[in-house]
Amino acid sequence: MSLLAPTLVGSLLAGVLCATMGVFVVRLHLSSLGFAMSHAAFAGAALGLLVPLLDPLALAIAAAVLVALLLGPLVEASRFNPDTVLGAVFPVFMALGLIFVHLAPNGAVGSGALSLLWGSVLGVSKGDVVRLAVLAGGVLVLLFAVGKEALALLLDRRLAAAAGINTRFVTYIILFLTAITVAVSLKITGGLLVYTMMILPASAAFALLHDIKKVLLLAPLLGALASLGGFFLSLGADLPIGASITLAAAGILLLAVALSPKRRRG
Repeated sequence: MSLLAPTLVGSLLAGVLCATMGVFVVRLHLSSLGFAMSHAAFAGAALGLLVPLLDPLALAIAAAVLVALLLGPLVEASRFNPDTVLGAVFPVFMALGLIFVHLAPNGAVGSGALSLLWGSVLGVSKGDVVRLAVLAGGVLVLLFAVGKEALALLLDRRLAAAAGINTRFVTYIILFLTAITVAVSLKITGGLLVYTMMILPASAAFALLHDIKKVLLLAPLLGALASLGGFFLSLGADLPIGASITLAAAGILLLAVALSPKRRRG
C-alpha cells in the first residue's frame, strides 16, 4: 500500500485543485478552453518523452499556458467565435501529442505514454506529489490574491466591470491558473480526461447549491470524493485511474442532478 500512497495523495490534491478551478471554468463558460488546454498539455508532455533533455511537466505547463494566452489574439485575428477557434486548436495539439508519442523511443513510450493518456496508479512518485503540492499551493495563493475580484467576476461580469474591476486581467489570471492546474494534474488523470475533473465536480456543486461561496467550498470536496472513489475503483478493478476518476465524478454529478433542489423546483 505504501507504493500506492503517492498516487492516493496526488489524486486527492488533483481532485481538489481541478474542482476549485472548475468552478470558474463552468461559471465563465470556459469548458471548451479547458478541453483545449488538456490536449495542449498532453502534447507538451509527450514532447518531453521524445526529447529526454526536456522536462515533460514544464513543457505541459508551457503548452497549456500558450493556449490560454493565444486564445484572445486568435479570436480577434480570425473573427471567429471562440468555440470555433478552440475546436480548431485542440485537434492539432492532440495530433501533435500522438505524433510525439509515436516518435519517442520505445523505453519512453513504455514508461510514460500510457500514463500521459490515461493516468497510472503506479506512475506517481513522491517527487511528483511534492511538486503537485507546491504548485497547487501556489495556484491557491494566487487565486486568493485576486479572491474578491474573482468572486465579483463569478457573480456578474458586467457588474464587476462597472465597479471598476479589470475583468480582462482577472480572466487572464484565471486562465493562467487553469492552465497550470491542467498540466500538473496530467500524470494522475491522463491527458484525455483531465478536463473532466474540472467540469463534473463543479457542475455537481452548481446543481446542488445557489450560493457561489458555498459552491467554491463544496466543489473541492466533491473533487476529492471523486478522486478517492476513482482511486479505489482503479485499484480494485485494474482500470486506468483517469478513467476511474471520471466515472466516479460522473456518478457524483448524476446523483447531484437527481437530488438538485433546482430540478425539483422546476
